[in-house]
Amino acid sequence: MSLERIDSVLVANRGEIAVRVIRTAREMGLRTIAVYSELDRDALHVDLADEAWAIGAAPAAESYLNMDRILDVAKESGASAIHPGYGFLAENPDFARRVIATDVIWVGPPAEAIDAMGDKMTARKTAEAGGVPIVPGITESITDVAVIKEFAAEHGYPVAVKAAYGGGGKGLRVARGDDEAGDAFDGARREAEAYFGNPTVYVEKYLDKPRHIEAQILFDAHGTGLFLGERDCTVQRRHQKLIEESPAPAFSDEQRATLAEAAVAAGHSCGYVNAGTVEFIMGRDGAFYFLEMNTRLQVEHTVTEMVTGLDLVGYQLEIADGRPLDIEAVTFSGHAIEFRINAENPHQGYMPTPGQVVEWREPSGPGVRMDAWVTPSTRVSQYYDNLMAKVIVWGRDRDHAIARGKRALSEMVITGVHSTIPAHLAVLDHPDFVAVEHHTRWLEESVTLPDALPDAPPQLAEEEELLRRDLTVEVGGRRFGVAFWAPEPKAPSSGGRTRRRPPKLERSGGGGGPDGVIVAPMQGTIVKISVKAGDSVEVGQTICVLEAMKMENEVKATIAGEITDLKVQAGDTVTPNQVIAVVK
Repeated sequence: MSLERIDSVLVANRGEIAVRVIRTAREMGLRTIAVYSELDRDALHVDLADEAWAIGAAPAAESYLNMDRILDVAKESGASAIHPGYGFLAENPDFARRVIATDVIWVGPPAEAIDAMGDKMTARKTAEAGGVPIVPGITESITDVAVIKEFAAEHGYPVAVKAAYGGGGKGLRVARGDDEAGDAFDGARREAEAYFGNPTVYVEKYLDKPRHIEAQILFDAHGTGLFLGERDCTVQRRHQKLIEESPAPAFSDEQRATLAEAAVAAGHSCGYVNAGTVEFIMGRDGAFYFLEMNTRLQVEHTVTEMVTGLDLVGYQLEIADGRPLDIEAVTFSGHAIEFRINAENPHQGYMPTPGQVVEWREPSGPGVRMDAWVTPSTRVSQYYDNLMAKVIVWGRDRDHAIARGKRALSEMVITGVHSTIPAHLAVLDHPDFVAVEHHTRWLEESVTLPDALPDAPPQLAEEEELLRRDLTVEVGGRRFGVAFWAPEPKAPSSGGRTRRRPPKLERSGGGGGPDGVIVAPMQGTIVKISVKAGDSVEVGQTICVLEAMKMENEVKATIAGEITDLKVQAGDTVTPNQVIAVVK
């Protein structure tokens, strides 16, 4: 059945979520319109769409966050709807209002609901008013570290300092004592300003060794709200999810019913419409509390689709078109697990590893789904999130899904950049995970990777590019394919993968050269300097904080001594192995 109001959709995003939305839209017979930065000129989502339009330079602020340019493209292309995906402008109420004001259909919740749940302090108040349990906290803007210490004196450490307009683990710092409160406050404010353009933070009690459980909800514009099951997102690093599964293991029917009631109540409390996720933190006693609401499609929506058989993107478009939900009852079958395949090196503290992919082989077979945007020769850039793909497996039960996950992950081949696959395999083999005895810090605290390192990726020289095989031109900002040309690229002299041990770096992301020369472990931007020339430092002391691929990495001293030369300052962009400081 065709939609009545929507005949074309502009996907205001990139990467695997843009590919995901485009595929469903094409199945529904809609004309698909991609947008891309200069860096994404030959990306997969660009090739899959019916049309593709250039929107600016590589930095997100000049392209995927450029509201004016995206709205201009929507007008010029005749798009009847805009789907924001997740990240970038997906939870920006001003963008939602501007889209609606241009008579383009917004595939998302009302701006008022985004306002209510986008500000985490307001979200706590809204949820509490709707009868949803919340973690103890101060739902006012914190402007002085003394407030954090006063709160901790009453409720005890640890406490979480969180960005009011944040999400996805960004702008969240944990303090476990008064001596850490200042750094947590400064770090959370800095990340909040960098990622969300607003430094406002608040404080709440940080539960010790909790699980992270979230509820998928779906609301139409006619007042009907549905609970589509829960997901366990407990396996995390740096407060960001790495593995998600549905249904949540070791979760009773009584808990599920309570969670469903609370999630739907949260949706009703803010007049929600479209797909959304209500996130909860669950203590060791089984009690859970409202964490936040994500007013968009989640990265991990795939596991819900696998166990329900529902296409959430399809329902997003139908709801935006004005249709009432036609789901009489939600049925669940089997167990699904999603693995986020990020360009990171888990052997070196999950350090981001931007670079050019050389080999890329995806797993397949029964019960395996791949959501990806990478192909051989794709360059994973420091400018964007490092998520390359999601491997999703389905099994008749959790044990079957775990076995299938091991098989699928072992089939996948990636060279050119490191990936999180070794960490995924270590998790699946760990008895704590099998017995559901893990918690949100468990991966970083308890999981030890095998001593034998995986094949190190062959690296291309910084200036070297695999030659592209087609030529594109832009006319009036719109992309057209013109020709197919390029000599065959030279095969790597190693014949593909090489087996070599990468240089050992500090887990936090520091890099050391000979004789106390501290170098940048990757390309990125210096966001904070923690020392000055002449200071004495100890082994492991933070020299500076380097931001790359939306992650902050502490660069630490590798020897004790005096800083005789400090070669960077906040705001500097550095390249891999560039000297940051010299310790004598």
